[in-house]
Amino acid sequence: MLDSDRIRKVTSTERRVAALVACGYTNREIAEALGNSPHTIRRHVSNLMMKLDLTRRAQIAVLADRRGWTDQ
Repeated sequence: MLDSDRIRKVTSTERRVAALVACGYTNREIAEALGNSPHTIRRHVSNLMMKLDLTRRAQIAVLADRRGWTDQ
């Protein structure tokens, strides 16, 4: 279980990225949807993994779904 301090460190942009990861989007598709470069999205995904001590995109997807970030 993630502690609330870690969750609070997730930015609104990272939450949007996590929601799109949960929907199965690739980094390129997320970049197009958010108007960023794929490199920027890769950094957001890496930052999420580091902040939340995750190792897989699937873990980001589960977290985004459980936290309700996919509903926004």
